[in-house]
Amino acid sequence: MSAPHAADPSLYRERDLVQVRRALLSAIDKTGIVELATALNAAGVELVSTGNTARVIREAGIAVTDVTELTGFPESLGGRVKTLHPAVHAGLLADLRLEDHEQQLGELGIKPFELVISNLYPFAQTVASGAGAAEIVENIDIGGPAMVRASAKNFANVAVVTSPSRYAEVADAVAAGGTTLAFRAELARDAFRHTASYDVAVATWLGGELAPDDAGAEGEGAGLPAWIGRTWTRETSLRYGENSHQAAAIYASADGNGIAQAEQLGGKEMSYNNYVDADAALRAAYDFELPAVAVIKHANPCGIAVTGENDDIADAHRKAHECDPTSAFGGVIAANRTVTLAMAQSVKPIFTEVIIAPEYEQEALELLQTKKDLRILKLRPDFALPTTEVKQISGGALVQESDRHFAPASEWTLVAGDAVDEATLADLEFAWTACRAVKSNAILLASNGASVGVGMGQVNRVDSCDLAVKRAGDRASGSVAASDAYFPFPDGPEILIQAGVKAIVQPGGSIRDQLTIDTAKAAGITMYFAGERHFFH
Repeated sequence: MSAPHAADPSLYRERDLVQVRRALLSAIDKTGIVELATALNAAGVELVSTGNTARVIREAGIAVTDVTELTGFPESLGGRVKTLHPAVHAGLLADLRLEDHEQQLGELGIKPFELVISNLYPFAQTVASGAGAAEIVENIDIGGPAMVRASAKNFANVAVVTSPSRYAEVADAVAAGGTTLAFRAELARDAFRHTASYDVAVATWLGGELAPDDAGAEGEGAGLPAWIGRTWTRETSLRYGENSHQAAAIYASADGNGIAQAEQLGGKEMSYNNYVDADAALRAAYDFELPAVAVIKHANPCGIAVTGENDDIADAHRKAHECDPTSAFGGVIAANRTVTLAMAQSVKPIFTEVIIAPEYEQEALELLQTKKDLRILKLRPDFALPTTEVKQISGGALVQESDRHFAPASEWTLVAGDAVDEATLADLEFAWTACRAVKSNAILLASNGASVGVGMGQVNRVDSCDLAVKRAGDRASGSVAASDAYFPFPDGPEILIQAGVKAIVQPGGSIRDQLTIDTAKAAGITMYFAGERHFFH
């Protein structure tokens, strides 16, 4: 089907200021609708509305015409059909810059609308509530988006408003004589963004829940959809990006729940790098079920530690900070439990850029707020790490399941030495989980539920081993080590063994595994194969 031909440009009449004589109101969210209707009525605007919205307006003592009177057709099919009628849509789509459109409206006996107020069924909220498929489907709005899109297309003549936050602005414009073309274009832009986000939410739910279209054969992309839609809204512009010559802003998804939605309770405005490091800190701290604290600098851990459920989270912070106090200067701290006064007292003397946690004791918050430059972030109560990750590349994106699986020690294979005691095994499991947060190639030394040396981001595993040992110093002796991927040669383990590491956990899988195993046996240390790797690029 071919697209309609545009009219001769010479036939269009100029139209900037449009006086609002007639408005159509159909709002699921009734916030501010009575106040707006009152203002429009006072300005002499004829009001037309759908069922429930009309009832609310009428109960406020304001005259309003039901859409059914306009169409001569009752609301039907349980409310599925209300505004889908030529008497409505001709009034929305008529381009009154064209004489023939104006003439046709007159012949049809249809009056135009200059203002439309509409917001849509709460689809995303219904999905989030855990409702069943039948209820979710009934919250897929059809008439609303059609009405919004029609009005937005015809912004030359119609102002369309989808958010109660703009009602006062619209009322002022109507009272002042009408809406300008620039204002209507701005509203149309926002309206199409609104319907685009809505459609993405519906398509995502259908493709993910009701009619999955997993890509690839079993085991090759299974569980990942064939289509991904995302919409983000700019929350605020940032001073600059990673460097001062780069422009930057933070965008948030409407249904998101993470660092972008965290509430700031104190300190300077967040920077681009603050957000990057804070997100990395969350990943590290929330990998653990036990109370945990991660200290991050340039997206790498300076220290990670856990403590017992009945212990103060301050203990985890103390141990994490002790791993590398020098690097922790100017770092970011994340906790997966409430920040206590004791932890706040531990943090206060340390120059810290950001602290983020699910909650703060009141005394802890007040103490931290005395540090004027410290950015204090509070997560939403139901925060959880995402199950998928999207990374932009030139021309597209990479999508993967988040790396959230940590093979428990019960699934490991003992390949060298004796089985270790319970405390040592707990340290090995801690190290195995913690090393996932370290950029590859990653080596992490641990003792007593805390990292004591971290080797990160090196282009060979030998250098990572050497770096971890040097950072640990004397603490390397008696510690355990985790490697995010297998050792291709025994030279890495030799460095760890020489430093006094007593046990190592690694994925295994190298064609030279036996050389590494023999090295561990000869040194009398324990080595486990976890059977999985944790690359983090």
